[in-house]
Amino acid sequence: MKDWAAPIIASALFALLSPGVILQMPGRSRPVDFINMKTSWVSILAHAIIFGLLLMLFLVILQAHLYI
Repeated sequence: MKDWAAPIIASALFALLSPGVILQMPGRSRPVDFINMKTSWVSILAHAIIFGLLLMLFLVILQAHLYI
């Protein structure tokens, strides 16, 4: 059996944390913009840091496993 937790969690976080899809922090005119489909290098950096921290939380600290 193969552990599917890492690819599923990483794919879900990538889809949810893509800047501009659901929210963008920091936004262009406000601290948080919703569904504007635009990005900046600051928002890309912020979302990448949040993505990495959440991925470490789920996979390293909580040790999530999903065997199929």
